[in-house]
Amino acid sequence: MKALFRFVLLFLVLLVVALVSALTAMRFAIHGREVAVPNLVGETPAEARRVAELAGFRFEIERQYYSANVAEGRILSQIPGSGTLIRSGWQIRVALSLGPQRVQIPDVLGQSERAAETNILRRGLDVGAVAEVAVPGATPNEVIAQNPSPSASSIAAPKINLLTAQPPLPQAFVMPNLVGQTLSAATAALKQAGLEVGSMSLASAASAATSPPNRLLPAASPPPGSSVILSQNPAAGAKVMVGASVSFEVRPGW
Repeated sequence: MKALFRFVLLFLVLLVVALVSALTAMRFAIHGREVAVPNLVGETPAEARRVAELAGFRFEIERQYYSANVAEGRILSQIPGSGTLIRSGWQIRVALSLGPQRVQIPDVLGQSERAAETNILRRGLDVGAVAEVAVPGATPNEVIAQNPSPSASSIAAPKINLLTAQPPLPQAFVMPNLVGQTLSAATAALKQAGLEVGSMSLASAASAATSPPNRLLPAASPPPGSSVILSQNPAAGAKVMVGASVSFEVRPGW
């Protein structure tokens, strides 16, 4: 019995030692590949790339900014920062200094979007985000705002964001169901909604139930306002724009 107890105890001790060894090995395997990020700020792109790749990292220039403190063509900032412990093979993203701002921000207000972009690029700047806003009576694609503003100074990024004007989209409606209404009531409802009465076809009162072939009404003989609408086009529930025409088949009320 004592021999069995000693054997179990020895087995447990060996198991604990094996688990501790495995955890220690795993920790070294995970953290042993971590490398401190080198300091690349102030270096040229070529030298920064050489240092980064020599330490086992990938290198990418992500953005460019104006800077009064870091010379043009030198690394302005980096992510991750210097001294950070990360795994070998990860990417270091850097921003490149453009030096002090020497370009005046142009005034592109009132220009078309295309003309504004040409003006901006010709000065060595970049076009940033271009947004649109609906302005009644506006000239399509006309620049109505910019950021930075004209002649601005102390600009960090060499990008100009534009806001252009666009005419408002026509108002849309869901086509109401006018079947069963009188022509006069339907016409009034259409005019109130900004819609137009289109062509009308006439079905005789005696044969309306059998749906005979329609015949287009002569322009000189419109049906009376008491005529009842049998069908409509567009159908009820369809999406229609302001100014659209609606055609009817009517049953005369005389």
